[in-house]
Amino acid sequence: MNKWVKLAVLVVAAIVVTQLLVQRAAPPRAPGDPAPPLALADLSGAPVDVAKLRGKVVAVNFWATWCPPCREELPELAEFWREHRGRCFELVGVAEESAREDVVRMAASIPYPVVLDERAEALTPWGVSGYPVTYVLDTEGNVRRVFTGGVNKRDLEEAVKPLLPATCPAS
Repeated sequence: MNKWVKLAVLVVAAIVVTQLLVQRAAPPRAPGDPAPPLALADLSGAPVDVAKLRGKVVAVNFWATWCPPCREELPELAEFWREHRGRCFELVGVAEESAREDVVRMAASIPYPVVLDERAEALTPWGVSGYPVTYVLDTEGNVRRVFTGGVNKRDLEEAVKPLLPATCPAS
C-alpha cells in the first residue's frame, strides 16, 4: 500500500508541474499576430530594437550555438541577407542558451546583426519552444510566416519577396 501512495503522489506532482509549465509558456506567434517587443544589445553593445525596423521586412531568427540545424542554416541566412539588405529587409539573429564567447566566435562569420539574449527573456513572449525558429515580419511589424526548424534560402525568399515594398525609404 505504501508503494501505491508514493506512486500516486509522484503522478499528482508530475501533473501539477506539467500544468504550471504549460500555463507559463506563451503560445507560438502565428501569422497575423503583432510581433512582441524585442530590444537587445548586439555583441558590440549597440541597441537593436525590432520595433525601430518598421518599414522593413524583418526576419527574426532564434538559434543556439550548440544546435546543429541552427549552424546548418547560418550560411544560407547570411547569403540571403547579403542579397536583400539594401531592399528594405533586415535579419536579426537572436542567440539563446549559449555562452557569450561561443556566440562571439560564431558571429565572426555572420554578417547580419546578432543579439545575445543572456536571460532568455525573449523566448516566452515570442512562443519559442525549440531552435531554430525564424519569424518573418511585414513592414508593419506583424508576423507573416513562422519557420520552425531550419529554413533555407528558397523558402525565405518565397516568404519575404511578396512583402517587400516597391520603394524603400532611406533608413
